[in-house]
Amino acid sequence: MTDDAFPRDPEAPEPSKPPVTPVTPVTAGASSATPAASVPAAPEAPRPPAYTPGSAQPRLNRPVHERYPQIRPTSGYGDPRITRTGPGPGAGTEQEPERSSKLTARLTLALTVVIGQLWGLTIVVDEWMAGDTGTAWWGAGFLCLSFLVVLGLWLLDPKDR
Repeated sequence: MTDDAFPRDPEAPEPSKPPVTPVTPVTAGASSATPAASVPAAPEAPRPPAYTPGSAQPRLNRPVHERYPQIRPTSGYGDPRITRTGPGPGAGTEQEPERSSKLTARLTLALTVVIGQLWGLTIVVDEWMAGDTGTAWWGAGFLCLSFLVVLGLWLLDPKDR
């Protein structure tokens, strides 16, 4: 495996090398009048090869229908079996707005009762842990009553199930 994330095409031409500037060595007795000459220049990152369309491998330069025989001319837009492009305008709109509003109202009531039950359960558990069992029993009765409300909503209209 190579160290590079994108390995080179073995048949591609070699990229050109950047010019190397020679560095003059500093002698022990020389003055430091030119400090830039004494520090070696950081090597430049190699530039990627210039993009050229096509590939050095002839098998990759074939036409698309030869490279991918599974793609047929009738695939997609040219397929005669496709007569419509999609659901069309108005797709996703409610066909029975009365039923939708009724279900939305029922769902809103049920979610309100569930949130009330969670709140009541928190209060009941806090009171029970504090030792006030009388309040906890009243809270448990509230939770049972709210459950019966949801059950009544469910039994209200059996044809919607």
